[in-house]
Amino acid sequence: MNAATARAFRIDSDGSRVWGAVERIPVAAIGGGELLVRTTYSSVNYKDALAATGAGKVMRRFPLTGGIDAVGVVADSSDARYRPGDRVLVTGEGMNEDHDGGYADWFRIPADWAVPLPAGLTDWESMALGTAGITAALAIHRLEHNGLVPGTGPVAVSGASGGVGAVAVALLAARGYEVTAISGKADAADWLRSLGASDVIARPDTTLHARPLESGRWAGAIDSVGGDILSWLLRTTRRDGSVAAYGNVLGNALQTSVLPFILRGVSLLGINTGRFDHDLRVALWQRLATDLKPARLHEMARTIELDDLPGAFDAFLAGSVQGRIVVRIGGDAPYAQNQEHSA
Repeated sequence: MNAATARAFRIDSDGSRVWGAVERIPVAAIGGGELLVRTTYSSVNYKDALAATGAGKVMRRFPLTGGIDAVGVVADSSDARYRPGDRVLVTGEGMNEDHDGGYADWFRIPADWAVPLPAGLTDWESMALGTAGITAALAIHRLEHNGLVPGTGPVAVSGASGGVGAVAVALLAARGYEVTAISGKADAADWLRSLGASDVIARPDTTLHARPLESGRWAGAIDSVGGDILSWLLRTTRRDGSVAAYGNVLGNALQTSVLPFILRGVSLLGINTGRFDHDLRVALWQRLATDLKPARLHEMARTIELDDLPGAFDAFLAGSVQGRIVVRIGGDAPYAQNQEHSA
């Protein structure tokens, strides 16, 4: 029997400020769609921190339940593809923008948004990956579609100690790539090597090199931060290599020239996982459960409770989060002891 109310982290605004708090709401008022799901876990992403604090214009209406990721067990379904007891996950798709998200005991979504939980992943593992995992998986898919294969040379990952960057390092290593992790955090080097990085280098001083092309180093690259680092990756990527970009922590502007593109044939691949082809999304989650699944996933994530969300948001905005944060809603709390990996 379904509960009448749910605990939820609700985000509201009076037009001048944004705030969030845990409160009780009617289950009948949650979201909209064919599937009502009992939440087991969610996760914390940079986008969640922007939305919950008002630091970024993410939400299109108020109030809403936060959380762009969720996994759980179907309780009610009016769609023939899903039955009560099925385990499903959802990432993006408008959650925490104009639709109630995963920071609640229950979430309701259109059936077209649901991804069946792959057999090779537990609920907790799916959220340890979450939006970060599907973003990194799509980046690797695009790079491989553009010709990247293991053994062709080092693949750079910028912002490697962050959530998406760390997952990208681990996924590439699981696939057999030689990974160079780029991080501004010197104390993260050993941890990044434990995730599979072959080499860890400091963030380059991009003010020292103004040339439009530099020595080609990378067979491919995944960029988490944007700005001058993305420019540097473009001018240091080898002939016919590709750079997959999805971040803008260092800014939205891109200062570059046409030379990497017309002299080396470098490709810049934009990655957006909020909404994209659903069949591909399902296929990528299957890869995350098989050939892309990190060997040491529990070492890149820690588990918190719903009431701990404000502190996690503050840490994201301060740039002090290392790895991934899983939010326990109704599931067990495996790996909660690994606090030190995401301090």
